[in-house]
Amino acid sequence: MQYMLLVYGDDRLWEELPGDEAARLDDARDIWAQELVKSGHLRGMAGLHPASTATTLRRKDGQLVITDGPFAEAGEMLGGYQMVECSNLDEAIAIAARFPALRAGFSMEVRPVMPQ
Repeated sequence: MQYMLLVYGDDRLWEELPGDEAARLDDARDIWAQELVKSGHLRGMAGLHPASTATTLRRKDGQLVITDGPFAEAGEMLGGYQMVECSNLDEAIAIAARFPALRAGFSMEVRPVMPQ
């Protein structure tokens, strides 16, 4: 089964990290991703630009409304994702638990992907 691992955090968390700590987390994330490739779990991944670059579309009274910025006014925003193939939720959680940015205050949501 495929699981989407969704990375959430406050953009300021990353901006306020000392440069050497950010570099260590980047390196650790790259190693984590390489391990997922080697184990055959990784199906895709990408980071996202800051939430301030988002454009949100919604319908209001039948009209399309386009707004600059994210839909939610929240501290934590979606920052990236990994799609992994796992035998069950426990395996997906074990993979997510090793995500290096968790140590810096980011969070990761694990969600099963609907079959097509």
